[in-house]
Parts: sequence; C-alpha cells; structure tokens
Amino acid sequence: MEGKIREIINRMTVEEKVAQLGCVYITQLFEDGKLSREKMENLLKNGIGEIGRAVGGIKGMEPEDAVEIIFKIQKFLKEETRLGIPALFHEECLSGYMVKGATTFPQAIGLASTWNLPLVQKIASVIREQMKNTHVHHALSPLLDVCYDPRWGRVEETFGEDPYLVASMGVSYVKGLQGKNIKEGIIATGKHFAGYGFPEGGRNLSPVHIGERELRDIFLFPFEACVKVAGLSSIMNAYHDLDGIPCACSKRLLTDILRKEWGFDGIVVSDYDSIRMLYNFHFVAKDKKEAGILAIKAGIDIELPNIDCYKELAGAVKEGLIDESIIDQAVFRVLKIKFEKGLFEEKIEKKKFYFDTRKDRNLARKTARESIVLLKNNGILPISKNIKSISIIGQP
Repeated sequence: MEGKIREIINRMTVEEKVAQLGCVYITQLFEDGKLSREKMENLLKNGIGEIGRAVGGIKGMEPEDAVEIIFKIQKFLKEETRLGIPALFHEECLSGYMVKGATTFPQAIGLASTWNLPLVQKIASVIREQMKNTHVHHALSPLLDVCYDPRWGRVEETFGEDPYLVASMGVSYVKGLQGKNIKEGIIATGKHFAGYGFPEGGRNLSPVHIGERELRDIFLFPFEACVKVAGLSSIMNAYHDLDGIPCACSKRLLTDILRKEWGFDGIVVSDYDSIRMLYNFHFVAKDKKEAGILAIKAGIDIELPNIDCYKELAGAVKEGLIDESIIDQAVFRVLKIKFEKGLFEEKIEKKKFYFDTRKDRNLARKTARESIVLLKNNGILPISKNIKSISIIGQP
C-alpha cells in the first residue's frame, strides 16, 4: 500500500495535494436546494480530502436522498477528476448519529453515569451500523475532554471529571465505533486535544493553564488510552491555547507527544475553523497563509469544515515559505486512511434503512434508565430498617 500511495503522490500537482488536506461542507455544493454540478466542478476539480455533513448538514434531508448525493459526489471524484481519489464523508454522532431518523441515546454525561462499559460499546456499534448504512466513513466523536470546571458550557458532552472513567468510556466507545478494523467500521475521532475541559473562568475557548504532570496524568490520559488500547484512528485539536500556545499550532502536542511518544499513525483534523482562529482570534498569525503554515507544520492533516487557510499552502510552497515534503507527509496520511477504509473499491448502493428499530429504541431506553442518578431517596429505593449505618461517599 505504501508504494501505491507514494506513486500517487509523485503524480500529484501541489494543488491536488493541498486539495486532499481540505474539506468542502455539503451546503457549499448546493444551489436552490439541489446538488450543483457547477459547484462540484469548481470546488472539487482537484479532488478533496473530506465532505462535511452530507447526511446531517441539510435540514430535513432524508437519509435515502443523502445516499444519492454521496453517490453523485463520489462518482464525480472518481470519474471526472484527474486522479480519481474518493472523499471521506464525516458526520457527528456524540449521543447518536446526528441525522434525521437515527436513534438518540443519552448524552455522554449520562452514558458515564451508567458505569456500564459493554453498554457504551454496544451503543457505539449501533451508531456504527447506522452510519455505514448511509456510506459515511468518519465520525467526529468521542469527546475525551476531562471536565474540571462545572461552569464550562460543554459539560454534558463529556464523560465527566474522572480521567480513568473518561478513558474507560472512551476506549469502549472507540472499540464499538471502529469495530475490528476501520474498513469494516467507522473512523473515530478523539477530541478536543488537549485540556479543553479546564478553561480559565469556565468560559469556552478561554486559555488553559495546566502544569506538565497534571496535563499528562489527567487531561492527556484518555487520549493516550484510546490511541494505545483502542487503536484510535483520528484526533481533533482543541480551540484554546495551552499555556500561551494555541493547540492548533502546537507541534509539541500534535507531533511530539501524539505521534513520536504514543506512536499514533492516524490523521489529525482541525476543529471547525480553528486554523482560521490562529489569525483572527489568537493573533499568532498575520493572515490565512501563515495560519495554514503554522497548523500543518504542527501536525494538522485536514482543515475542517472547509478548505480556507490550507488553500494558501500551494502558493506558500511556490514562494518557498514551506517545504513541499511537509505537505507530502500529510497527504500520505490522508491517502493511507482512505486506502485502509477501502474507499477506492467502495461501491455505493441503495439499502433498506433500519434506523431507530425497536431493538435500538429498547437499547436507548435501557441506557436512559441506567443513567439515572438518585439525588434524594423519597421511598424510591427501599432500605431495610435493620441497616444501622450507611456510608455516603462524596461531597455534600
């Protein structure tokens, strides 16, 4: 496979390489409520790395209709671009596949409250099959942030405050979503790398100040576990800066720790618009071009949700601002995961949809019941009068 990938890269123009490092959000390809051939010819002429939210990104889209759209886009990429490289399609699925008609499960904080690892793996396997039904390849879940400040606005998306529980839940989720291998499963994405759950003042996107030991023992631990134990295939950076360095341009996080220390060999994708934020929020880059250079040098392979700053990389190579070999490394990883996922031989066909079956709903109901936390016992749980003392663990 490596030889085949090198052969493709050697044939690519720098513009075609950069296209593999980008994404087009599905609405960019629509006009008047329909898939536009003109927009495909304009935005996909050099190929593309990913297509964002083709099933869940259009309001009211029926899954069956979305499959037709995916088929048309892949057909265009395979037959009408010079190299015929198909795209990865990504969706959200934190508490269920986030598309019309799919099963909704309790939020992550509820899943964590079950303390039931096999149950979480089963839920993720149901999500996997529903996503496969619509020919989606890449899931932007699970969220592996350890929540250390209850004021933070994304607490319910996390598995809680205990790093061991977060890691255990994350490993179970990744195993269920990816299955035995990503060719048969769905590419899982651990996010947000790293320390996102402890922002200054509890405000989302605020700076994070964590010492080295706490960073590794608490906030990196769930990611490390998912990489080493579950074979996590994708990582998403966080929005904030960690001790003054934005995560989107942190080579220490995205390359030195993730790849060199842990041996991660998957892809790193940007959180939506986080590369652009290097110049319009963090102000560490003067423009889109510099933001793109900082991000790819740090280790981000694909810019989501659309190619914006990375669009400038082709010009940066020609101007001598970045070595083309850095682009090639990222392209290699993108093509590698496309081969591993089986995209080049994938056949898209209509299937009967089994979304939200009785069995799936029963699983969601069982999970909801197990997620309930009793705060006050008003006769709900009978306690024997013969019990003389009860140990209460925790803080009042």
